[in-house]
Amino acid sequence: MSILVSFGLVAILALCGCGDGANSDAGDLVPAPLDEVPSIPPDLPAPPPSGCADSFDSTFEAIQEVIFEDSGCTQELCHGSARAGGLDLRSAAAFESLVGVPSTGSTLLRVESGSVQQSYLFHKIAAKTSPEKQAIPISGSAMPVGDRTVPGEHLEALRLWIEGAAPEFGVLGDEFGGTRIADLLGTCLPPPSPIEVTPLPAPAPDEGIQFEMPPHEITAGSEVEVCFAVYHDFRDQIPEQFMSADREVFYTWRDERREDPNTHHNIVGHSGFYEDSVNDPSFGRWHCVEGPRHDEDCDPLAPAACGDGGFCISNIAEATACFGFGPPGSTFRRGRIPRTGGTPGVFNEEKTYGIFYYNSHAYNLTPKDLKHHLWLNLYFTDDLRFRVTGIGGAGNIFAPNAAPFTKEEYCFEHVFEQGTELLTLSSHMHKRGERFTIHRKSTRQSLYHNPYWEDPLVTIFDPPMRFDSPDVEERTLTYCALYNNGVRPDGSPDTDLVTRNSRKARGSCEPIACAEGRIGAPCNGANDNAACDTSPGAGDGFCDACRIAGGVTSDDEMLIISGSKLVAIDSP
Repeated sequence: MSILVSFGLVAILALCGCGDGANSDAGDLVPAPLDEVPSIPPDLPAPPPSGCADSFDSTFEAIQEVIFEDSGCTQELCHGSARAGGLDLRSAAAFESLVGVPSTGSTLLRVESGSVQQSYLFHKIAAKTSPEKQAIPISGSAMPVGDRTVPGEHLEALRLWIEGAAPEFGVLGDEFGGTRIADLLGTCLPPPSPIEVTPLPAPAPDEGIQFEMPPHEITAGSEVEVCFAVYHDFRDQIPEQFMSADREVFYTWRDERREDPNTHHNIVGHSGFYEDSVNDPSFGRWHCVEGPRHDEDCDPLAPAACGDGGFCISNIAEATACFGFGPPGSTFRRGRIPRTGGTPGVFNEEKTYGIFYYNSHAYNLTPKDLKHHLWLNLYFTDDLRFRVTGIGGAGNIFAPNAAPFTKEEYCFEHVFEQGTELLTLSSHMHKRGERFTIHRKSTRQSLYHNPYWEDPLVTIFDPPMRFDSPDVEERTLTYCALYNNGVRPDGSPDTDLVTRNSRKARGSCEPIACAEGRIGAPCNGANDNAACDTSPGAGDGFCDACRIAGGVTSDDEMLIISGSKLVAIDSP
């Protein structure tokens, strides 16, 4: 059996619209067979409305009225006063009834803040509006029941709200001038505002520990990837049964994280250095952020050096995956630490103390400066039967190279060693990644299907999938990623989605197609705008569209297969 999750198991309920399936079993969460997976069109904004019949103070207020009210979800006999399935979608109760609320009779949440994959509300509606976007099976009828269907642009607005941490208040930003959700809903919203999620509660002391990333600033309208160091010592917080005999490492079996909606990635890991390295000049000045001693010098080895609510950190440096940060010889794992998702007997080893690096890649889609946050909970285990390790899959990381106004799929192979026990599969793409699939080469059995670059699916195999055959082909996976460089669902060119030289977050690219005027026509470089004019001398052309290129910002692309496998432990 395979289970689709996103770094933490959550699950299913029935919602929008009344009807059957409110408390029924959703069944196993398994991906569709490869041949049944459709091509996923890009989610693009509708044209801006010529005028706004309605305006709202927050993104959720607009979602509630335009989607739930107008689709009939709040009718008295459905999710109005009757509260079908225990769900009330009327304005005074909708948020409290949705976000973070479990279903009756299943384990999924109605809306999981920041995770479209784990929000059953989205899949229940998508099953009727856009089945190709439905990543998990649903029970009962697609919603809303009857003749009504939530329009595709409204479903996309709902997806963006969930992905943006599903806030109750404030206006979410976007890459289209702050109006994308408003345009999709055909309404008006104020300018976007910074959104901060509610802090994740720490585990009980006998259950786990919490890493709280010291918040760092991101200026308005920018994207940045930074690295900084913090000294942690958890040895006196971790019960002895969950540590090694020398107290150097502790053991975890699952994690839980919460981060602000402006996240590209957050990686926390041990640097390989300890207290004797804190004075290395490469770390720069250790200073307090937040708390009563903000911006004062501090001793990273002194507990509570910065007072209540403060953090003692090194200098913050712009660094991709922390390369070049700190002293040479770091063992910082430049990738997401493989997690088990909560499989009994499976564990990770983590360092109990030393210098830890925080690698944060985030962006600010609002006109105001903001601070970026992360909370990561690690839960203890003493059931040490199988250690989880990562599978390497970044050899083709910068392969995507699709021409402007085209789609192109790239496929590669990953071979497992004989005897490998596969626990999880996942993927990593950037914003033009439209679909990532993985299948067994020999049988074409589908193992993974992810249509969301922002919220990469994790498939957990329970029990683990074993690759025992001496035949290499039997141990080979084929993984494919489809990239969309500016094609609308109807096949017409999209000048917002296409890679554009004038909009590059970093560096530049060589324009080879027109983004204005004769859109899609060939041109030759940033100075060849005349080739794009609709008529000689019109002055309305712009040679600005480029090929997709590999890179670390979300405007460039990556192609990575990721996951984890098990190593059997003879004795703990």
